[in-house]
Amino acid sequence: MTASEHDNRPRRSALYLPASNAKAIAKARTLPCDMVVLDLEDAVAPEAKEEARAAAIAAVAEGGFGHRQVAIRANGLDTEWGAADLVAIAASRADAVLVPKVGTPEDIARYHAALSGAHENMQLWTMIETCESVGNLPRLAAMARTTRLSLWILGTNDLAKEMRAQLTPCRTPFLPFLAMAVAAARTHGLTILDGVCNEFRDLAVFEAEARQGLMFGFDGKSLIHPAQIEPCNTVFSPSEADLAWAHGVIEAFTLPENQGKGAIRVDGKMTELLHLEQARRLVEIHGLIQGMK
Repeated sequence: MTASEHDNRPRRSALYLPASNAKAIAKARTLPCDMVVLDLEDAVAPEAKEEARAAAIAAVAEGGFGHRQVAIRANGLDTEWGAADLVAIAASRADAVLVPKVGTPEDIARYHAALSGAHENMQLWTMIETCESVGNLPRLAAMARTTRLSLWILGTNDLAKEMRAQLTPCRTPFLPFLAMAVAAARTHGLTILDGVCNEFRDLAVFEAEARQGLMFGFDGKSLIHPAQIEPCNTVFSPSEADLAWAHGVIEAFTLPENQGKGAIRVDGKMTELLHLEQARRLVEIHGLIQGMK
């Protein structure tokens, strides 16, 4: 069984933290995010890389993160720190390693090989943040069949830089890529998280972007500030209206007169077995979220 074939826990909110910031890591143990990403890459200056690596490994060893999954974002293997990062992370009890700028299936194979000595449940998460990766989405996702790959995070800031595109609130240049990435992820059972929103003071702007991500089918969103956690969790959790609809659909299909039917009428609308599957998933996710509190 590969990493993408199990572990259906909610992954609504993934908070990036510089691994070099001890106070931020201590605070993360009390925050309601679903995932904590201890960053050794973008958030850490070159002269602090080794210190940050040691701090991340120590934080994972100390534990205390409760239900939160803990990942460490490594520097790329093509950097002077990447190989040592992978050796240290593979020997740790981190839930996952997040790796940057993956472009080809061969890249994923290299990272998978570097984790050969890691504990069996360590997952490989990758950033989708280059033009090359966008062009290879189906091939990259297919690597989940044979490797530890289980999750993607969109890196829209890096993608905008490489494309020389404008990263506006509507994200128009990236909309085709968002849809393509979600479709590829779903094809191969990957969890997929939307990229960060750089606006952390105006939470209305953040919420609008999060709802756009929900519309596209993302499981959650990556975050750069604790203030973004609550609105993110709200957006990516089933609402009361969602749950009322789901329970109504499930109850309707259990009625004796609807047994064996592929399509029935619920609240005046045609409802098919695919809607029953969606309803059951919403109820399951809600139960899992409640169990994390």
